[in-house]
Amino acid sequence: MDTVHTVLGPVPVEKLGRTLVHEHLYIHFAGAELDPLAEPFDRPAFIREAVRRLRELRDLGVCTFVDPCPIELGRDVTMMAEVSEKSGMHIVCTTGFYHEALGLPAYWRSRSAKDIAAFYIHELENGVGNTGIRPGAIKCGSGKPVISALEQKFLIAASLAQRATGVPIITHTEHTCGPEQQAIFRDSGVPLQRCLIGHCCGNADPEYHRTVAEGGSYIGFDRIGALHHQPDEVRADNIIRLVKNGFGARVLLSQDRYCYLRGRMNVELSPGQLAKIESMRTQGKWPPPYTHLFTRFLPLLKERGLSDAEIWPMLDRNPIEFFRGPA
Repeated sequence: MDTVHTVLGPVPVEKLGRTLVHEHLYIHFAGAELDPLAEPFDRPAFIREAVRRLRELRDLGVCTFVDPCPIELGRDVTMMAEVSEKSGMHIVCTTGFYHEALGLPAYWRSRSAKDIAAFYIHELENGVGNTGIRPGAIKCGSGKPVISALEQKFLIAASLAQRATGVPIITHTEHTCGPEQQAIFRDSGVPLQRCLIGHCCGNADPEYHRTVAEGGSYIGFDRIGALHHQPDEVRADNIIRLVKNGFGARVLLSQDRYCYLRGRMNVELSPGQLAKIESMRTQGKWPPPYTHLFTRFLPLLKERGLSDAEIWPMLDRNPIEFFRGPA
């Protein structure tokens, strides 16, 4: 691919620059808009806050922000476009649905893989709805402990769309089933270097990472800072292993953070946790900022002996090669 479609139009792949490959602006689980106890959504305020946060990233050299929000989790490409224009950040959106436990709309569950793929291809070639905004990647996912038959159909649909358009695939995992996703893509004829297997850093097993990397895909250490899944020190140690074993060119870094979650959190919080969140909110630090990767995590890699020449390609070169694809 010589160009990548962003929400403001095509951009030469070489102009993507420093890239976060898996972040979110806005998340909206179906039904949240009905909750009378949730705060009302203030779109102008959200836009202002999202722009502020992306400008913080711009100050750290980030040029491109990939938001692989599944369609059914509130994907709003017009909102992304407004944020992109006002922040000066390239934003790449995706087509594609989530995994069975938290997504996959009933209508599309009953469609064939070819029907689902045809929908994805339509968005990729014509744009989302009547916006003209074309996605730059395909999203798909699986849960745990295994990939369900329904999820397999959607993974095959993503594969068919990839083969038809050449657009890369970004996956969600529950920190497992990465090799199984690869097998479905491979059996469907997808070049595995066109796939980013997501959330691998939530799995602490170095052999899991090696298996994914040896399989030929890009491996997502894309939940940096999600300490409820894994300590960052474990993530850092596993990145060191991958780099020292020759897989540094396959590692992609990001955080899977969001600027706004509509409705209430879907986990029960203690009074102490709620008070901490409210304190962070008043300081403009909730949800947690996108800057953690740069201010907290990259120093961990340096402390463990990685050089700038080994660290920065994971943010500067590898994303470009992922979107460029084979010559």
